[in-house]
Amino acid sequence: MKRAALTIVLVTALAACGGGGGGTGGEAGQEKTTLTVGVVPVPSSAALFIAEKNGLFKAEGLTVKTEIIQAPQAVMPKILNGSMDAFLTSYVSLLAINDSGAAKLKLFQHVQTTAPGIAGVVVPKDSPIKSAADLKGRTVGVNVLQALGQTLTNAHLQQAGVKPEEVKFVAVPFADQLTALSTKKIDAAWLVEPFLSAARKNGAVEIIDTTSGPTAGLPLDAWGVSEDWLAKNPKTAAAFQRALAKAQQIAATDRAAVDAVVPTYTQIPAEVAAAMKLGQFSTEVDKVGFQKLADLLHGYGYLKARPDVTTLIPDRIG
Repeated sequence: MKRAALTIVLVTALAACGGGGGGTGGEAGQEKTTLTVGVVPVPSSAALFIAEKNGLFKAEGLTVKTEIIQAPQAVMPKILNGSMDAFLTSYVSLLAINDSGAAKLKLFQHVQTTAPGIAGVVVPKDSPIKSAADLKGRTVGVNVLQALGQTLTNAHLQQAGVKPEEVKFVAVPFADQLTALSTKKIDAAWLVEPFLSAARKNGAVEIIDTTSGPTAGLPLDAWGVSEDWLAKNPKTAAAFQRALAKAQQIAATDRAAVDAVVPTYTQIPAEVAAAMKLGQFSTEVDKVGFQKLADLLHGYGYLKARPDVTTLIPDRIG
């Protein structure tokens, strides 16, 4: 996710300023009819492109323009000045941005929940490390420090009797993880799809499935908006969410629809997109899982305050 696939995601920053977002007064009385949406080039963004392909935005009187982003934090100036209306974000980033005070964000539409096999810790095939317990005193590469990868891995370390502080985490971009493993700069790497499948093909051995067991069912990604935007554009928000929710239903029930759009906005080849594992697309976030993720982040010191996640979910849109 940030610089990569999933989730989960999570990555390098883009410059944040720029031009803007749209007309006024649509057929249904929307406050805006043209929206600019920040899209991370990962499978989680598929529903938006499914909605566009199936005319779901047009049916709501909306025109949606996309802008590729890499990290939600980097586009907060655009979100705050209104030149970007909505954006894909990991739940970790959503929580972290609110915790930092950089913006007041709301969960606009849930996208994906974890599923077994979509993210894990791998080691070289000749490594003496065979389990989470063997990571004590070792170095683990994650794409971003104190984010999703480190949080998920910590939970499995604790289950294995290893304290998180007994493992050294270092930031290594997903694309550089296999090289770092082969040159022994790191002992293990946390990867997401499609990098995880690529690592397995190169002989790496997965020692922890970090989206199962103690971390099963945690929310991964969502569409986010600012609290201010939601208040100013209730009719537009309702129309936009209706279209996204219908597309989410398609993504949840028709894998071929996801596979068809992923190569159009990512660098993931069609054959790789069709083979890799995905999280669970759905329309509603599990509030228990959301709170569990927030509690893990707070417990590891990645959030200053323990949030009540229900305050981040609008009671009603539109």
